Amino acid sequence: MKQILIVEDDNLLNKTLAYNLASDGYCVTTAINARTAADKLGSIEYDLVLLDINLPDGNGYDLCKLIKPEHPDTVVIFLTANDQESDQIRGYEVGAVDYITKPFSIGALQRKISAIFAMLEHHKPAKDTYDDGKLFLDFSEQAASLNGKKLNLSSMEFKMLNLFRHNPKQVLTRRQLLEKLWDVDENYIDEHTLTTTISRIRSKIEVDGGTYIKTIYGMGYQWTGGEKK
Repeated sequence: MKQILIVEDDNLLNKTLAYNLASDGYCVTTAINARTAADKLGSIEYDLVLLDINLPDGNGYDLCKLIKPEHPDTVVIFLTANDQESDQIRGYEVGAVDYITKPFSIGALQRKISAIFAMLEHHKPAKDTYDDGKLFLDFSEQAASLNGKKLNLSSMEFKMLNLFRHNPKQVLTRRQLLEKLWDVDENYIDEHTLTTTISRIRSKIEVDGGTYIKTIYGMGYQWTGGEKK
């Protein structure tokens, strides 16, 4: 569920926005001043912040400057009575994606928010994962599990597993693995480290009798993708 923070000191407008956006299925949090908004921003990662510029204890520009470095993916839309071009330009310069002047149509704002989220979802890169129903590997987040139980894998182990799953059924020689891991990590990987890393991976992902990495004697290793022995 998308998280939206409304920072607006007009209590009626704040509540009206909150009601309508919650009705659209968003999880809505509200604040009526900059101090409260800053506190809330520290506890939740918001997908969108609707931000009034003229706040009783500060201004939205300064708050936006705090949001973007810590939460670069958070979308900020300014809501303001300031309609000067210079104010709009300043809003875009501090990281807002839109600048809406009051009064405005709440229905139009709802559709605009829906369109922004749809566009972001469309352009979101696909998750880099491997999942065979038992072994789950998320290479983007470096998270893993086996039969629903969390696995602790090192950065090197993730890199090696990534090489294997991108080359299913292909025999990767020890030389190929050493060269590829060296290129990826920008550090020299020796034979002992290679052997130790493969042994550690096997001890973690092959505990239930499944085979993921097959040794091809005299050649190297082959990813068998979880085939049973």
